[in-house]
Amino acid sequence: MKKFLLYIKEKLQKLSFKTGVFVLCLCVLCYIVSFAQMLLPVSKGTHGILFIVFFGLAKTFQYGGLTIVGIEGVKRLKSFFKKKKEKNKNTE
Repeated sequence: MKKFLLYIKEKLQKLSFKTGVFVLCLCVLCYIVSFAQMLLPVSKGTHGILFIVFFGLAKTFQYGGLTIVGIEGVKRLKSFFKKKKEKNKNTE
């Protein structure tokens, strides 16, 4: 099992940075849907099932996206958002 997981990790890390960012965006979308589905007029059992499915998908996309992006990619994303935040402070 460990060899299989290492194989998957190796394959994911070969994907591009943009692919990782896209997968992380899918993660955010699944988190939003997992909580927004509570507004639908369906039974409580259906709410629970939908929550488990979309929350599970969000977690899967999160870990997959972070594996694709890697440590350097996370640093790159953090610096991007810091620069954007600083720009907004300077314009105000």
